[in-house]
Amino acid sequence: MTVPGLRERKKQRTRDALIRAALELFTTQGYERTTVDEIVDAVDVSQRTFFRYFATKEDVAFAVQQMVEERFMQALAGRPPEEGPLDTMRNAVLSAWDTIGEAIAEVVPVELYVRTFQVIESTPALLAVHLRRSTEMEESIARLIAEREGLDVDEDPRPRIAVAAFSGVMRVTGRLWGRSADPTLEAIRTLTEHYLDHLAPALEPHWRP
Repeated sequence: MTVPGLRERKKQRTRDALIRAALELFTTQGYERTTVDEIVDAVDVSQRTFFRYFATKEDVAFAVQQMVEERFMQALAGRPPEEGPLDTMRNAVLSAWDTIGEAIAEVVPVELYVRTFQVIESTPALLAVHLRRSTEMEESIARLIAEREGLDVDEDPRPRIAVAAFSGVMRVTGRLWGRSADPTLEAIRTLTEHYLDHLAPALEPHWRP
């Protein structure tokens, strides 16, 4: 593994500091009320520096979430080829949750990430972006699943259908977690596992005994 040089480490520290400052402001005074000027003042850098790392205020709001999503996609790509599509997605998300805490903590405190997720869920402008990003993520997952299965995603509907079902579970658990009395990473992992365990039974044609 290549060790980052001094310049790269300094750039990473500046980026991380901007993320921390932005998320603290978003979670204490609200996303809409926070300006880029306030973020850069908190870190004592210029607006030009901010825009070197982030195109918009929206980008910094989702910076940690993007890292979480990338970790999931890496886990998904590394799953054994003999796993079926639903097992692949289930095992990838659970293994990602097993290790993501350390990765988040390197950038921001985990509790700040949790509070930011709650802000995203409760801020209409951010929620709209979150849903758009989720749709784009679903398409990426569907294409990866189709490739694993040797299918043409535009000819066979199953990859997109399976991913839509999986993503629906993820949206439900995320929403429930954001409102729960236990907003920890352990809680979201447990809730996700519980709901994913019920995905296949929920698709059975009959539920009544």
